[in-house]
Amino acid sequence: MSAWAILTDVTKCIGCEECVAACRRANATGEDSPRSWQGSPEDLSSTRWTTIVSAPRGRSVRVHCRHCLEPACASACPVGALHRTPEGAVSYDPAICMGCRYCMIACPFQMTRYEWESATPRVRKCVLCYERIRRGEIKEPACTAACPTKATVFGDRDALLAEARRRIADEPRRYVHHVWGEHEVGGTSVLYLSDVDLSTAGWPSSLRDCSYPALTYSAMHAVPPAFLGVGALMFGLSWVIGRRERLAREGDPEAPPREGGDTPPKAEP
Repeated sequence: MSAWAILTDVTKCIGCEECVAACRRANATGEDSPRSWQGSPEDLSSTRWTTIVSAPRGRSVRVHCRHCLEPACASACPVGALHRTPEGAVSYDPAICMGCRYCMIACPFQMTRYEWESATPRVRKCVLCYERIRRGEIKEPACTAACPTKATVFGDRDALLAEARRRIADEPRRYVHHVWGEHEVGGTSVLYLSDVDLSTAGWPSSLRDCSYPALTYSAMHAVPPAFLGVGALMFGLSWVIGRRERLAREGDPEAPPREGGDTPPKAEP
């Protein structure tokens, strides 16, 4: 399998939350304990990495990290705690996370959550069970393995995209003719099929198709030379000001700067 992905078919989801329970057990996140400003206990939190939200016509939609192909969260992380793995999962190293929350600001889906209850808070999110799959302990994420209706399945991204298109072609009246995650923000590894609009269930309608890190690349690329240029300018100003102050202390405040040193020429006889 070259690129991991999850395909969720909203028409098959029964809202049983078996995926939520499986995620909690697999990652030992503990009981839900959201703060008052975080909303209901069913919302995503540092202890609830996947959840079920309501969509139009009584549909249930599973919500968790989208694992973007070009993740904005990883681009914004100053210490590299977040990074996209070769398999496609956006993994996370809590040992080096400094809790700056830049990733929370950068994420276009607002999927990352903060450990407000901790004395040394970090950011937490779904990691697609990456380490356990890589070590061979399990063959797929705990959430997809637990789904009783196979509404959410794990596999190769290209194969799942082909499967999504096949389902739409076979039952064009059943589905909206769109695969959420195929193009949004440059593509994601979490894909959705649905018979209702998902703009109210974690897929903002304002999302662009281009990757978000690409939007800021030119500006970020200019930061190092700009930093060095400003540093050189400040050093030059400091040198000029310091020289003038030194001349003033030597009793010759009117002496103009001269090339080749600070000593004025001797007067001719």
